[in-house]
Order: sequence, then structure tokens, then C-alpha cells
Amino acid sequence: MDKAQRIARYMREHDQVAVWLGVEILEVRPGYARMAITVREDMLNAAGVCQGGVTFSLADFAFAVASNSHGKLALAVSAQIYYPSAARLGDRLVAEAREVNLTEKTGLYEVVVQKEDGTLVAFFTGQVVRRDLEFNPDQA
Repeated sequence: MDKAQRIARYMREHDQVAVWLGVEILEVRPGYARMAITVREDMLNAAGVCQGGVTFSLADFAFAVASNSHGKLALAVSAQIYYPSAARLGDRLVAEAREVNLTEKTGLYEVVVQKEDGTLVAFFTGQVVRRDLEFNPDQA
């Protein structure tokens, strides 16, 4: 298993929100992550649709994995999300995080969250600061 995949697996096992969400890791490579969840009843808001915080958390976790996949500790400094449509009970949501720009000190990412039929549920952007610390899951 390559380093990016080991980092993703470590993060998935140790991030309690990702554990609660039941995040499934679909694909990871440096600067890229694709994750999925299925909307459960305990993820619905009072209007009967998927709580925005659940969708944000899925996008945020994909963002975290993509930004840390190079092996250098990356911490979010900003994030913004748009919700063009709602997800409902039973919907499978897939979050795809892509690196837009990477420097020694920062990284910029976009995350698209879609239903399996391609309906856009959320569009997320986030920026990280990259620390001078290695993210090594083998030594954690």
C-alpha cells in the first residue's frame, strides 16, 4: 500500500466523525481523495433532508485526506461550501477532492459532493497551511 493510502486509512480509523459517518475510502493518491457515505436516518434534519453539517463533514474529510496525502501535515485555515440540492435518506453521496494549487506552505482544494446519479449536492473549497512536520501513519 502506498503512503497516500496508508495516511487515508490512518485518518479514517482515527477521525471519530469519519467513523460515525461510516466514510468509505474509494480512491486516494497524492492531492486527490474520493470518499462515500450513505445517508442514514440519524443524519436527517427537521425538514427530513440530510443535515448540511453531515455533507460538510464528508467534504471536509475528503479535503483533509487529499491535503495530507503528500505526507506533510496540512491543517485547514479556511473552507466554504455551497448546497445546490439536498440529499435524502438512503442517498449515497460521493465526495471527490482535488488539489487546485500546492506550494511549500499552502494548498488549495475543491471538493464536489454528488449523488450517485451525478446530482450536485455540495461544492466545497478549502485552503490548508502546510507545516514542517511529516504526517507518518507508520510512526503515529
